[in-house]
Amino acid sequence: MKNKLTAESPMHDRRYPWRIYPFLLRLAGIIAGALLAAAGLELFLMPHGIVVGGVTGLSALFALTTEMRLGLFLFLLNLPLLVLARKNIDASFAIFTVCGLLVFSIGTILLHPYPALMGDPLLAALIGGLSLGLGLGLALRFGGALDTAEKAAERFRSLKRKSLSPEGMLMMLNCFILLAAGFHFGFEQAVYSVTAYILAYESVKIPLFGLKLNVLVQIESRECAEIQTALARYLNRRAAYVGEAPSNGVPQMLEYKCHRWEMPRLKAIVKNCDPDSEISIHS
Repeated sequence: MKNKLTAESPMHDRRYPWRIYPFLLRLAGIIAGALLAAAGLELFLMPHGIVVGGVTGLSALFALTTEMRLGLFLFLLNLPLLVLARKNIDASFAIFTVCGLLVFSIGTILLHPYPALMGDPLLAALIGGLSLGLGLGLALRFGGALDTAEKAAERFRSLKRKSLSPEGMLMMLNCFILLAAGFHFGFEQAVYSVTAYILAYESVKIPLFGLKLNVLVQIESRECAEIQTALARYLNRRAAYVGEAPSNGVPQMLEYKCHRWEMPRLKAIVKNCDPDSEISIHS
């Protein structure tokens, strides 16, 4: 007679519904994120001609200039980039990303006929950017993605070692999108687009890290002394060594507590001192 299965039983000994529950939970989280992002785009940003960054922003720019459906561009532009980055991702991430992109694209198509919920473009930029960012972050939190620009940039960097960092490539892409939107729609719309982009960029981090603003950063590098001096000079913060005392030519570890909004500047300072350094973030 077989033993009764409990919550403490090994996963391979449980019944099928127990094993499929984590899959359904992740899928539900990604679908919720995709619908939230679609609402932010079609009910707030797109009716006012507001464009953000990444493949999402590029799709919105194409949709606004060609008057074709946004959902079509979202799927057709993200899918080739996902195929390009296939060696940098696992199978489960790819499956959940495709599912999320399908819901994201279909959601924008279904919401397209509805009018904007906000008549004020500034308020629409704020709420739409927040909704879009939370949706993108929620999808990432559950193991998928609704914008594949970052993965494609990482793949491109691995093919060409002397190229820009993934962060630099994304920054160039986002600047191009926002500048193109500014030239096409005017300066005022460009201000709204930048506002929505910044809010979306910051709100992505909320589902991933919560509302905790201070993070612990660990930096592994062969140039720890130079990095420590640069951080003290430009950020007025002191980074402490972890483990043994520093020695020339041997990778060492620095530990640094900073505000989450300081992270882009910190990464730029560290990479300027040592492009091969490794940066890890702990909440």
